[in-house]
Amino acid sequence: MRLRSIVVLAAALGATGVIAEPAWAQDPIHKMGRGVVNILTGWIELPKQIHLGSQEENPIVGLGRGLFRGASLTVIRAGVGIFEALTFPLPYPKAYASPYESMELNDYAWE
Repeated sequence: MRLRSIVVLAAALGATGVIAEPAWAQDPIHKMGRGVVNILTGWIELPKQIHLGSQEENPIVGLGRGLFRGASLTVIRAGVGIFEALTFPLPYPKAYASPYESMELNDYAWE
């Protein structure tokens, strides 16, 4: 009975986020890996955003927006990727999970 109570309490705390895992950016290897991956795959943003733009109400305007947004995000991902790959030994502050979080982007282009 006691073990069951501990398991239920741990599950409840984990579900509410009280017990949180360290952010990926706190680990230098994952920080470098994410940076290299975003340098190599940041170009995926271009066709992804063009496709998402074509799904808008006016596909012609959406294609233009998608092209602009995709080109912008490609440059941003490459820039942040280079930054992360070069500064991987330096940890981010503890409360800071990802540079993409402040831009409301996923960590990788395909997400």
